[in-house]
Amino acid sequence: MNKILQISDLKVCYDNNPPVLENVNLTVFENDFLGIIGPNGGGKTSLLKAILKLVKPNDGSIDFFVNGTQTDKINIGYLPQITQIDKKFPISVFEVILSGLAGKRRFLSGFSKDQKEKALHTASDMGLENLLNRPIGQLSGGQLQRVLLGRAIVDNPDLLILDEPSSYVDKRFETDFYKILDKINRNTAIIMVSHDVGTVISLTKNIACVNGGLHYHSGNNITAKWLEEHYTSCPIEIVGHGDFPHRVLEKHNKCNCCNNTSETD
Repeated sequence: MNKILQISDLKVCYDNNPPVLENVNLTVFENDFLGIIGPNGGGKTSLLKAILKLVKPNDGSIDFFVNGTQTDKINIGYLPQITQIDKKFPISVFEVILSGLAGKRRFLSGFSKDQKEKALHTASDMGLENLLNRPIGQLSGGQLQRVLLGRAIVDNPDLLILDEPSSYVDKRFETDFYKILDKINRNTAIIMVSHDVGTVISLTKNIACVNGGLHYHSGNNITAKWLEEHYTSCPIEIVGHGDFPHRVLEKHNKCNCCNNTSETD
């Protein structure tokens, strides 16, 4: 299977502060589904920003590939944390999804008929066909999640990046959302950052813990020992029950990972 992303010896610093990330190495392949876990402040969001070229690494390299050949960039879809969304912005469901095709629009021209039809088809796949004209400020968390996911996938990305998708906290849609991700993963590689270790284990194909560096685990059958070694801020035991792995938290002191639901690094 061809690789689409390769990170080598990555280092990220902000101003003159100590490195947020250092000696990070990672390879992501076509149709991979990588789950990223780690404590708050460990560098998860910084890693995503580096991949998205929103921050410039201080050292190391991030390389992209198409059909095994290195290229300057690949098509990346991005679902940000809900805290980054301005729900007061006057824009409709359809306009948000259509905006995912802005990079393919001709200079100083509107969207084509084919592009609009593609956005309509994506909205239907997300179950939003009856909400096309609704302002995003009037949506529930789950509805907004579907809209932003539609925007992220409408252009058929090579890689889909999800930053804490569970932060949208619409439990009614959660199961359907993960079913949609499973369908998307048949043609698109996915990187998902989540604090929900149980969800990561049940959904992903491979796992990495980011905490200043990156510790990669091939497969999703991780052990309590591996978690204790790398996810040091909150020791966890994993107990599997059929198709739905559960997590059991051992007794431990208060820690940031249990009190926060968003990342600030």
